[in-house]
Amino acid sequence: MPLRIKLPSKEKIIINGAVIENAGEATTIILHNRVDILRRKEVMSEAEANSPARRVYYALQCAYLFDSDRPRYLDLYRQFAKDYVEAAPSAAAILDEVNGLVASERYYDALRKTQDLMDHETERLASVAG
Repeated sequence: MPLRIKLPSKEKIIINGAVIENAGEATTIILHNRVDILRRKEVMSEAEANSPARRVYYALQCAYLFDSDRPRYLDLYRQFAKDYVEAAPSAAAILDEVNGLVASERYYDALRKTQDLMDHETERLASVAG
């Protein structure tokens, strides 16, 4: 089944590592085969990877998008995830689930689950500050 994406004017998406921007009016794109895709709201820049959980997300995002460098980014992901769970053992269940998705090569699903890790980090920091 094709994937239909409505792309507003000036909106950017990443498809298989290529940044694509709609330079005209709103349009619809139909993708007929499997591709690795992220919308702007899901994309994190390297500069935005400024916390432990966000570094986990960024490394996993790069592993998802750049399959030629995937082993290197997965190594970074594993190190960042290990560091995170050592600092915050309460995140072990989240990272177990992410690790399972990565092991199954379901990188997009793992990336989405990593949102829970960033939420966990926000909650932990709030509890320490409060």
